[in-house]
Amino acid sequence: MKLATVRTDAGTRAVLHTPDGYADLGHADLGELLAASTPVAAGAVVRANGFAPVIPRPGKILCVGLNYRTHIREMGREIPEFPTLFAKFAETLIGADDDIALPPESAAVDWEAELAVVIGRRVRRASESEAEAAIAGFTVLNDITMRDWQFRTREWLQGKTFEATTPVGPLLVTPADLPGGVRPRLGIRCLVNGRTVQQGDTPDLVFDPVDLVRYISTIVTLQPGDLIATGTPGGVGHAHVPPRYLADGDVVRTEIEHIGHLENKVRAQ
Repeated sequence: MKLATVRTDAGTRAVLHTPDGYADLGHADLGELLAASTPVAAGAVVRANGFAPVIPRPGKILCVGLNYRTHIREMGREIPEFPTLFAKFAETLIGADDDIALPPESAAVDWEAELAVVIGRRVRRASESEAEAAIAGFTVLNDITMRDWQFRTREWLQGKTFEATTPVGPLLVTPADLPGGVRPRLGIRCLVNGRTVQQGDTPDLVFDPVDLVRYISTIVTLQPGDLIATGTPGGVGHAHVPPRYLADGDVVRTEIEHIGHLENKVRAQ
């Protein structure tokens, strides 16, 4: 299945993507639908005015740094023994075609194309089979990062959670519809102004989605609608020589095969 949270004249709606359009699922958004734990039942087709973040207000957004071997090498790091975790807040999230806010406080705004896991059921200290069952599906995310703020200290959060900077969506695609299922084998690409800057594939991950659900659920209970951003492949602007950062008017396109794409213009604030 392919699910989304769309904007309509009457507010946001959780919908099923069908050949005829977007069928209403009886909930305001996918976060509400997942929390209700009710079977998907398609209703009338709705007129969509665009995409909201696929989960507009997740309880948690967990992110993983240094999780693609290509990115680890370009950053001059060693393969980690454990996942490198940080968090974002819901205020960072924007829709699949919304503008990325370019803050005046940063001169080093970078791109990071990522596969994101959407949690579908409550899980704590998950076994492998429980972790697999907890994955509702996958979506596309770009972890836009203020590098100058990220590296002010050893803690990354301040460079990762500027408001209105993280597009996510447009669709949640269930594991059954993806090659590899809960360990999907997918190509991932980021383009800036039509030029490919990142290109990789998910088999390059050090810790796959099931590994991450198991690890994170040891620390905290994962709830329906929580997001896990699984990391980015090589090609980030910070690693270019000289570094290349985003500017007002740039267009960032983030693609993951079999799921969809984001296309977001960068706008100075």
